[in-house]
Amino acid sequence: MKTLKMLVLVVAITFSSELTASTNPIEKAEPASITETVGELLKNPDFQLDKEVNAMVAIFINQNDEIVVLSVDTDNKSVEKYIKSRLNYQKISKTASGDTKSFKIPVKMTKSN
Repeated sequence: MKTLKMLVLVVAITFSSELTASTNPIEKAEPASITETVGELLKNPDFQLDKEVNAMVAIFINQNDEIVVLSVDTDNKSVEKYIKSRLNYQKISKTASGDTKSFKIPVKMTKSN
């Protein structure tokens, strides 16, 4: 009886570990926060930077769940233009914005290689 219980336990452990090892990977879900959404939208700029540029971006989410850029606080005009063109009136998900309608997001653009 003792060996039968041990055999059932071993089979159960083996079976459960086999099930967890064979799960399908989860596809990347949509960004969960507004900062992740902004990060995705600002990927792969079409210009080169000589040095790292920091900016503080003030945005508002309108009633159509679109981003409206209120201001971009930076000294680099090309970065300001790039951020505004990439973010203005881009649709976002309700889960990313939640109930809050205005945000201030720090943006750091690194030097091009």
